[in-house]
Amino acid sequence: MNPLTPRRSALKALGSAALLTASATVPLATPAVADERRPHLSVALDWYDTTAATIAAAGVATQITNSRTWAVSWLAAARATRQVPPCTDRSTFRDAALASAVHDCLVALIPSRTQEVGAALRATLDRVPDGPAKAKGIAAGARQARLVLASREGDGLDPASVNAPFTVPPTAPGVWRPTPPDYAPAIQYGNRMARPFLLETPDQYRVPAPPALDSARYRADLAEVRAYGAVDSTVRSRRQTETANFWYTGSLILYTEPLRVALARMPQSAAAQARLVALFHVALVDTQIATADSKYAYLRWRPVTAIRTGAIDPDPQWTPLHTAPAHPEYPSGHNTYAGAAELVLTAFTGPCTAPFELTSPTAPGATRTYTSWRQLSQDNVVARVYSGIHTRSADEVGLVLGKQVAAHTMRNAAQLWFSQPQG
Repeated sequence: MNPLTPRRSALKALGSAALLTASATVPLATPAVADERRPHLSVALDWYDTTAATIAAAGVATQITNSRTWAVSWLAAARATRQVPPCTDRSTFRDAALASAVHDCLVALIPSRTQEVGAALRATLDRVPDGPAKAKGIAAGARQARLVLASREGDGLDPASVNAPFTVPPTAPGVWRPTPPDYAPAIQYGNRMARPFLLETPDQYRVPAPPALDSARYRADLAEVRAYGAVDSTVRSRRQTETANFWYTGSLILYTEPLRVALARMPQSAAAQARLVALFHVALVDTQIATADSKYAYLRWRPVTAIRTGAIDPDPQWTPLHTAPAHPEYPSGHNTYAGAAELVLTAFTGPCTAPFELTSPTAPGATRTYTSWRQLSQDNVVARVYSGIHTRSADEVGLVLGKQVAAHTMRNAAQLWFSQPQG
């Protein structure tokens, strides 16, 4: 029995499950890469799909919490598959270890899905040859799951800690305040107080201050978003509107498929595949922590506030194409995510890839084809301007921050593999 087909169908059906995006709670993106949907796929791909379906079904509404689940589960898998005992079949050991590690972490973190994840484990182990290699792999996965879970206990990435209360400062030019139409309280403030995986401190790569309100760059930024980001813009093209809609969904959702594409096209072992997924999500957890640090350090107001109440040609009726997320504008979280993802994917697979298609739940009927990871980043930069919720400065500095954090992750990856005893 291959559980992949029902799991992929479930993944689509579970699209309405709440995965917090940087902008809204939206359904899971529908994969569109037919050549990677073969009947017999690797254990790593099976468990990638199981992880995605499990997180979607759980419906946790904080993106970084879901990123943490990915990171913890696949870090355990990467550690468990790193060393194969002597005189042991490598493939059998690694397949059993990967499945065991991810299973145990998912059950611990999302107990409501114990039955479904248990069925996936049984399906995997039914296909793995019985014997000492299988038994040793299962034990290694269980051991590393316990160690990683224990090491991340109390890291401040649970939903309550992530959305710790934030006191809005007094109203002043340039300073963030709740935005229309809901004027919701700030979210993700607690991210900057969480414990990173590899960053020394959340502010290690804090971005430079945003452009001054009286600078030429600020005027140019505001003029661009005013023109192209308005709900009734007369200069934004149909294609640009589609770009805004396409990338309005959450980064975790839209990057689930590109990462899967990279995973499916890797010729390496299950151990290498586990390292890719682990490093991708470790980098993204740390990136989201660093992003919140910069956002709440500078507290830059959103374009809708600047245009409606600022000193430069105020327009109280101006409305963005999309509703601004309830946190400060600078830097753009979508772009810090894109920058980190681009660097990790490039490090593992090179800058280019064979064409793959991507769809988005916030742009029904639209399909984008990409041939490089950088193209995803480029679309993220302009999309947030066309949405009317970010300035280009916030987008561009976001890409830089994401790449800096991801580069730090890659340089210090050995700490992840050796920080716990291998028993």
